[in-house]
Amino acid sequence: MADPFDSALDLLRRLNPKHITKNLNALIGLVPDLTEDLLSSVDQPLQIVRCKKTGRDYLLCDYNRDGDSYRSPWSNEFDPPLSDGTVPSEKVRKMEVAANEAFDVYRELYYEGGVSSVYFWNLDDGFAGVVLLKKSSTATSKNQGTWDSIHVFEALDRARTAHYKLTSTVILNMESNEDALGKMDLSGNMTRQIEADLPVEDDSSHIVNIGRLVEDMELKMRNLLQEVYFGKAKDVVNDLRSVNNLTEVNRDRAAHSEVMSSMLRR
Repeated sequence: MADPFDSALDLLRRLNPKHITKNLNALIGLVPDLTEDLLSSVDQPLQIVRCKKTGRDYLLCDYNRDGDSYRSPWSNEFDPPLSDGTVPSEKVRKMEVAANEAFDVYRELYYEGGVSSVYFWNLDDGFAGVVLLKKSSTATSKNQGTWDSIHVFEALDRARTAHYKLTSTVILNMESNEDALGKMDLSGNMTRQIEADLPVEDDSSHIVNIGRLVEDMELKMRNLLQEVYFGKAKDVVNDLRSVNNLTEVNRDRAAHSEVMSSMLRR
């Protein structure tokens, strides 16, 4: 008999990625015993809430959740309040604060808007964390789009170096309903992993190293999306549909055939 958890993940992979949150909640309703495992294993589009203490927006994910409460990276407090919520140690919290400031600048430079959040937690031989970035286009009646990137990492201490493991996921949703092209929906996600050993002099070195790894990974994934996925989608659409009328298409094809025939006769 198939494992229920594996079957749930297999089912989610086959459903429309645009509705991942709705489908995940439906599965949790059917199999409540898998709630924690599914929430910790399935990446969902990030939700934005506002920190009540600082008035700054932050992102929700499984890594800043404790029960039904979520920790703000700006105030380090849970909402709804928890008396025994899990928070990082003082040393790791200082790095978390510095990382949030650094990635807030990165977000503004690269995304020109959006929301970012960074969460760290302790490990026995180092620390781990997640860098979250979300940007939504200004929705109109005809176009809208959302980009969510989730970068989960581990930093394991070594002698004057650290071993980093980074797993990055991008969730992209783009919708268009232009009169010339009709309705188009491009939704999906991509996950990539990398490991690296980088030098560490002090705690600030971790922020620089993590920032470089995340920046390089996002650049690679954006290029993959643009050149491979969007390029392939464009080729398919161009083969199936044309914004030009049939007369123009036939005329172009005839001209192309005539040129090719002339070249072959030489």
